[in-house]
Parts: sequence; C-alpha cells; structure tokens
Amino acid sequence: MEFSHNDNNNLPLSKFESMLKTNHVLFFDSEEFENIIHYYLNQGKIALAKKAIKLGLDQHTTSINLRLFKVEVYVFEDKLVKADTLLNELYSLDPMNEEIYIQKANILSKKDEHQQAIDVLKKALELTDDVIDLYSLIGMEYLFLDQFENAKIYFIKCLDEDMDDYSSLYNVIYCFEYLGQNEEAISYLNTFLDKNPYCEVAWHQLGKQYYALKKHKKALAAFDFAIISDDTFVGAYLERGKVLEELKRYEDAIENYSISLKLDEPTSFALLRIGSCHEKLRNDDLAVQYYYKTVHEDPLLDKGWIAITKYYNRKKNFQKALYYINKAINIDPENVIYWKLYSQINQRLNFYEEAERGFKKTLELGNYELNTWLSRGDLLIKLGEPQAAIYNFEQAQEFYPENAELEYRLAGLYFSLNENDKGTFHLKNGIRYNKEYAFIIEELFPKVSNRILVKALLKNRTVK
Repeated sequence: MEFSHNDNNNLPLSKFESMLKTNHVLFFDSEEFENIIHYYLNQGKIALAKKAIKLGLDQHTTSINLRLFKVEVYVFEDKLVKADTLLNELYSLDPMNEEIYIQKANILSKKDEHQQAIDVLKKALELTDDVIDLYSLIGMEYLFLDQFENAKIYFIKCLDEDMDDYSSLYNVIYCFEYLGQNEEAISYLNTFLDKNPYCEVAWHQLGKQYYALKKHKKALAAFDFAIISDDTFVGAYLERGKVLEELKRYEDAIENYSISLKLDEPTSFALLRIGSCHEKLRNDDLAVQYYYKTVHEDPLLDKGWIAITKYYNRKKNFQKALYYINKAINIDPENVIYWKLYSQINQRLNFYEEAERGFKKTLELGNYELNTWLSRGDLLIKLGEPQAAIYNFEQAQEFYPENAELEYRLAGLYFSLNENDKGTFHLKNGIRYNKEYAFIIEELFPKVSNRILVKALLKNRTVK
C-alpha cells in the first residue's frame, strides 16, 4: 500500500473538507481517500480520518486498503479485538498483502507479544521488495525485548538499503552504546563514513564515541568533520565545546557554545557551560551573568540554580547563596539536591534549626546517604534534642548496620542520658567495628568522654 502526503496537490483534501461543510456527497477514487486518510492520521486528526474512512468505504465497499486504515484506527483506539477480527477477514480475501501482516504485528506488539510480532513481520518480508520499513519495525520489536544484538542487525540492514536513514543510524548507535561496544561502534561508523563521507550525523556520533572513551583529540577531529559537512549543525558545536572544556581550552569552548546560540534558540545547556567556562577563566562577572541567563531560560533546570548557589558559596557569600537556593526550592520543592545545599549553607551561617529541617526534608525525599543521617543527628545534638537524635541514628542503622560512626554517636547520647547499659552496648559495638572513630565521643560528647566507665572502655579497645 502506498502512502503519500499530498502537500503539493491538496485539491482532493480541500474538496473533501468542503464536502463535510456542505453535506453534498462528492465522489473520490479510492487512492484519493487513502491520501486524505493518511494525511489526517499523520496530523493526529482521528475524528476526520474516521469520517474519511466511512465515506470511503461507502463509495468503495471492497477496498482492502481503506479497511486496513480502519484496522489502524482500531489499534490506535486500543480496540484490539475488533482490529483482529477485521484483519482475519482481510487475510481471507488477500493473504499476500504485506500490510495485513504489518497491522497484525502492530496488534501483537500492543499486547506485548513482541516475539510473535517479529515472526509475523518476517513473513511480511517474503511478500514485498520494500523491506526498509519492515527491517525497522523488526529492529524496534527486538528493542522491546532488550535483544540489542538482534536489533542492531536489523537497523544495520536498514542502513544497507538507505544510508540516509538517520533514525536507524541513531538506533544502531544506541544498541552499540547499550552493549558497551564503543570500539565496535567506532569501527562501524568509520566503515559507514568510508561510503558516506559527508554524513554529519555519523561524524557527530563518531565524535561522541571517542569522547566516551576519553580520546579527546580524535573526538575533536570528528566534530570538526561534522561541522565541515554541515556548518549549521548545532549538536556538533555543543559537543565540540564539551571536548574543548575537557582539554581546558575554555575560550575556544565558549566560542563553540556561542555559535550554537546564534544558530538556534538559546539553550540552557549552552548558557550554563559558557558560565562555567568564564568561572574557570576567573571572569566572575561574566560567569554569574550567564548563570542568571541559564535560570531565566529554564527555571526548572536544577543545574542552573546549583551553579549560582555554588558560585556564591565559593565566594563565601552565604547570604546570597541562601537567597538563590530558596528561590530554587520555591520552584521545585521536591528537589533533593536543593535541600542538601540549603542545609549546608544554613549550617555555615549557624542557622542550625533551618539546617536540620533541610536534612530532614532530604531524608523524607528518599536521600538516605550516611552523611545526611550523620549531619542531621549532629545538628539535633547541638540543638539539645537527644531523643530525636537517637531516633535519627537508629533509623540510619536500618540502612547502615554495623557502622562505627553511628554506634559511637548512640553511645555518647545514651551515656549523656545516664542510660549506661545502652551506652556501654553501643560503645563496645563502635570499638568492635572501628577503633579509629573513638574520637567521636570526645568531639561530640566531651563530658561523657571524661567519665571513668567510658575512659575504661576506650582504654581497653580489645573489648568484645
């Protein structure tokens, strides 16, 4: 079945839409109906496509192609039983029609029966000379099954038929990358480029493979060829900028990122990278200007807010750092990284209650790093909340059993509450797990460290 987008000659489409407005039924041949339906499906205008199918079948009751469009709409609407029933009818009429097999495979794929879909598509291959689309569909089904080697074979078949099939090229490289086959990807791309030396997409992908292997000079050369092949290729300039940053050629990196901004709409990525390069060049005013532009361009980009916050953190301007991290939290209160930075900054400002609240929120959002538990617990100790600190450290033990840092803290807390048995239990555990962390008692609980019992236990560190 041939599908064509009738952009250049839209007379049948205009005639059809005029008919819908006037309710005067006009005649169209079946191929015109097919083009009209195909246009509406491509545009996502399902209701109009259904009208065209109905009117088309009223005029061409025996058209298998029009009924296949009906199957396609059924599949789109998840009416898979109806689609299957109609396909079976069509198969009995025209068992050699490859489109029937394609739609059958589509139904099987929707049911997550991907291997059966592949088997059906392979049968369709025997019925047609137009194999590229079928190779691509088989490749996608193998991707659904996580069979990346098989998927790779079929996407390569697509490229053997049509070297300009960039979608398949991207899919081939995706398979290589998923399989961790960077060297094999490089070999394939070099062979591909021998046949198609001005393919900017292949050069771009080759550069990315070299970059992944930290072969920066080869990556740079590949991106250069991508730009020679297409000097408006934004992605090549961005990737070239990344490589130049790795080589510490920050001014050259800025130039490449700046070119990308001129060629297309500003991207928060390019603005952020320019800011970072300026900061490394100690152009502080320019750096912060670009960080501001980054968050203006994309207020939801956490890396932009983090860059501004860390910039002021490094400058020890903690009040400004706090101002911007608060702005970030107002925009996205569920961002764990924001809350960790919020806590660290408040801690530096000696705002212990706010810092503790931040660490608590970090834990509530599922960040269970040991340092988060320790930082929050230590703040609770400073705030004079021993019971809350104990509860915090005991929760942490569920994630980090047999951890000396937790045990020494619990020992100190229990001794400070005069619960000597529990204090002794945890101190012995701490000594058993790691003697080197015994300084925690003296550092966090100086009064406890002077007790005779504690001194005796610490002195005899071979205790079991």
